[in-house]
Amino acid sequence: MHNHKQPLLEATFQELVNQWRQATRGISSTDEMSMHPAYQSIIGMGEAVIPLLLRELENKTGRWFWALKSITKEDPVPPEYRGKTQEMTRAWLEWGKQRGYQS
Repeated sequence: MHNHKQPLLEATFQELVNQWRQATRGISSTDEMSMHPAYQSIIGMGEAVIPLLLRELENKTGRWFWALKSITKEDPVPPEYRGKTQEMTRAWLEWGKQRGYQS
């Protein structure tokens, strides 16, 4: 069953991602980036955007770990991988697969 709200959700998500990317270009502080209103709005969209965030991670990496943690209240990243983007990405994508979020 396909959710008819999905295309709208994706469009909104994409728009926020683009806004956020432009606004935070050149900002290296993760805190500053994650406090941006567009990023907060993405978190506010809740569980529906988890697959989209995982897809963003897979395609472009990016600073989506905080959003994923905030939405899921989980953190699948083992302590030894903290700060290692590639490993963190892999841990989240694996988490997503186990929960059926990944195609």
